[in-house]
Amino acid sequence: MSVYRAPLRDIGFVLHDVLKIGTYANLPAFSEASPDIVAAVLEEAGRLCENVLYPLNEIGDRQGCTYDPKTHSVKTPEGFKDAYRQFTDGGWVGLSSVPEFGGQGLPAVLGLAVNEMVVSSNWSFSMYPGLSHGAYSAILAHGTDDQRATYLPNLISGKWSGTMNLTEPHCGTDLGLMRTRAEPRGDGSYRITGTKIWISSGEHDLTENTIHLVLAKIPGGPEGIKGISLFIVPKFLVNADGSLGARNAAFCGGLEHKMGIHGNATCVMNYEGATGYLIGEAHKGMRAMFTMMNEARLGVALQGLAISEVAYQNAVAFARDRLQGRSLTGPKNPDGPADPIIVHPDVRRMLMDVRCFNEGARALILWLGLWADLEHRSDDAATRQKGADYMALLTPVVKAYMTDQGFQGAVTSQQVLGGSGFTRHYPLEQFVRDARIGMIYEGANGIQALDLVGRKLAQNGGRGLFAFLAEVGEEAAALSAVDELRPWGNALDDARHFLEEATNWMMENGLRNPDNAGAGSYDYLYLTALVALGLVWSRMIRVCREALAAGTDDRAFHEAKLATARHFFERVLPSAQLHALRVKAGAEGLMTLPAEAF
Repeated sequence: MSVYRAPLRDIGFVLHDVLKIGTYANLPAFSEASPDIVAAVLEEAGRLCENVLYPLNEIGDRQGCTYDPKTHSVKTPEGFKDAYRQFTDGGWVGLSSVPEFGGQGLPAVLGLAVNEMVVSSNWSFSMYPGLSHGAYSAILAHGTDDQRATYLPNLISGKWSGTMNLTEPHCGTDLGLMRTRAEPRGDGSYRITGTKIWISSGEHDLTENTIHLVLAKIPGGPEGIKGISLFIVPKFLVNADGSLGARNAAFCGGLEHKMGIHGNATCVMNYEGATGYLIGEAHKGMRAMFTMMNEARLGVALQGLAISEVAYQNAVAFARDRLQGRSLTGPKNPDGPADPIIVHPDVRRMLMDVRCFNEGARALILWLGLWADLEHRSDDAATRQKGADYMALLTPVVKAYMTDQGFQGAVTSQQVLGGSGFTRHYPLEQFVRDARIGMIYEGANGIQALDLVGRKLAQNGGRGLFAFLAEVGEEAAALSAVDELRPWGNALDDARHFLEEATNWMMENGLRNPDNAGAGSYDYLYLTALVALGLVWSRMIRVCREALAAGTDDRAFHEAKLATARHFFERVLPSAQLHALRVKAGAEGLMTLPAEAF
């Protein structure tokens, strides 16, 4: 048994009732996102995911991709090519891309909502178009007019795909050690030579061309990361008229044999004097690549939520059907031999933990996606600045927290099934394997925590954090203004104070001993995530109470949301104090044991 139903009701609730995207109809992109259009987009995406992509998920896991060393080609699993054709024919690749180059121009926040369903239904498949959109974003932001005109229409249509090439066999996080070189040819192009590993979608049979974005060093440039440049390296060279030309010297050298996401081709890419074209300024490649990486990190955060959502749905279906034991308060299925396990408090604990994460994560990611839209589209300078500040501050937070907890959501859902969850008769074991990569790629989660405390906190004098803390304080006050919600409002304000205290401790003691910042960084990230979740849960609570007071026709939905919110405030948010205490424990306990004693 394997199930997936697109969570359209909850997505619509967040977009319309909580975020109120209709109030931004005066802005570009949002003007086209009427409630009817949004509903039609979500419903059609849901049908595609449920009926086309999800049935291929297990097939992709079992078959994987196949590499032919003679031709350096890769064949994707059965059914992927046809599904990709349906995906591109529907215009899904360019949903939130600019109309100037063939996109539909809808808000990025709507694209995130659609992508959640795509990932839930088939994580491996989602990576092919997902990376193409990342390449599109980098070229749109940093490419020349000719580069945009050449590559963007085909990336937006899905006719061509894109990749991101950073890691090499000897270096991952420390990109300053990379050896791939780019030698000028004298005609404006470069000769790219080197090997990149772990390149998702590096070679496949879904598109007629692949546009690789490759980091490399131009000889004579600065040492380390300051000497890195970014290059467009197409699989097939593109003629002046836009047609495909000769095969470039960029070849797949083999596939990685992975724990999960078997349906996606993770390649070793060999560049053997391949023709490449500089994108952006020489020696400024990391700035251009970060455009793609930041988008990818938000996308990976979404993957954590998406896999937890589909795992939860399957755990609930099992818990409702599986008969074991009797309820502690008396039989709930007196005509049967036993009660369904969903009556047991510990099973409820597991399901509520996952449900609470899913609904909070969805609201937080879409809230942040809305700020990404406002950063680029608002007509108010202060709003654009706030959007940029929130994206910088919270992108590493959601990437790390959502993938950690998304993996935990898959594991917890697997636990609900007991021994059945460990077998291939159910999809949970695949979900657990697939979910594990999110904590590693696009910057391992420990690196995200270091990025947060080492770069993002002090950025612009802490402007982003101070604005965030102020907004949380206002939200806590709004909750506390309602008598029966005052305990929750106080809990949110307490969590905000814990974050303020941890920040002050980090600022003082991290400067005195940088190891203190490193030792507390992960707990600081978790503390920030919990406060951010408290912010969005508070807003959902207030929306639901208003709906119930007005006599909503969907009373059961709003009451269930309030019950889930209670679980967050009573059983999840209290851990904020624990993380604050761990931050202030410092580095001494971690660094005392000599390395040779491990």
